[in-house]
Amino acid sequence: MAEIVNLRTVRKQKDREVAKAKGIEAAAKSGRSKALKALQKARAEKSERALDGHKTE
Repeated sequence: MAEIVNLRTVRKQKDREVAKAKGIEAAAKSGRSKALKALQKARAEKSERALDGHKTE
Protein backbone atom coordinates (compact mmCIF):
# COMPACT_ATOMS: atom_id res chain seq x y z
CA MET A 1 0.00 0.00 0.00
CA ALA A 2 1.32 3.43 -0.92
CA GLU A 3 1.86 6.18 1.61
CA ILE A 4 -0.41 9.20 1.27
CA VAL A 5 1.55 12.40 0.71
CA ASN A 6 0.31 15.97 0.89
CA LEU A 7 1.78 17.54 -2.25
CA ARG A 8 1.43 21.09 -0.93
CA THR A 9 3.55 20.24 2.12
CA VAL A 10 6.20 18.56 -0.03
CA ARG A 11 6.33 21.60 -2.33
CA LYS A 12 6.69 24.01 0.59
CA GLN A 13 9.46 21.91 2.14
CA LYS A 14 11.34 21.88 -1.16
CA ASP A 15 10.97 25.68 -1.43
CA ARG A 16 12.35 26.07 2.11
CA GLU A 17 15.37 23.93 1.27
CA VAL A 18 16.08 25.96 -1.88
CA ALA A 19 15.78 29.24 0.05
CA LYS A 20 18.11 27.98 2.76
CA ALA A 21 20.69 26.91 0.17
CA LYS A 22 20.51 30.36 -1.45
CA GLY A 23 20.99 31.99 1.94
CA ILE A 24 24.02 29.87 2.75
CA GLU A 25 25.51 30.67 -0.64
CA ALA A 26 24.91 34.41 -0.18
CA ALA A 27 26.47 34.30 3.29
CA ALA A 28 29.53 32.57 1.90
CA LYS A 29 29.83 35.25 -0.79
CA SER A 30 29.60 38.14 1.66
CA GLY A 31 32.10 36.49 3.97
CA ARG A 32 30.66 37.68 7.28
CA SER A 33 27.71 36.42 9.26
CA LYS A 34 25.11 38.71 10.77
CA ALA A 35 26.45 38.05 14.26
CA LEU A 36 30.00 38.91 13.21
CA LYS A 37 28.84 42.16 11.59
CA ALA A 38 26.99 43.13 14.78
CA LEU A 39 30.04 42.33 16.91
CA GLN A 40 32.34 44.43 14.74
CA LYS A 41 29.85 47.31 14.74
CA ALA A 42 29.58 47.20 18.55
CA ARG A 43 33.36 47.19 18.93
CA ALA A 44 33.72 50.16 16.56
CA GLU A 45 31.08 52.13 18.45
CA LYS A 46 32.74 51.37 21.77
CA SER A 47 36.16 52.49 20.56
CA GLU A 48 34.63 55.66 19.09
CA ARG A 49 32.95 56.48 22.43
CA ALA A 50 36.23 55.89 24.26
CA LEU A 51 38.09 58.15 21.84
CA ASP A 52 35.46 60.88 22.12
CA GLY A 53 35.68 60.67 25.92
CA HIS A 54 39.37 61.57 25.83
CA LYS A 55 39.00 64.66 23.64
CA THR A 56 39.78 68.03 25.13
CA GLU A 57 38.18 71.23 24.07
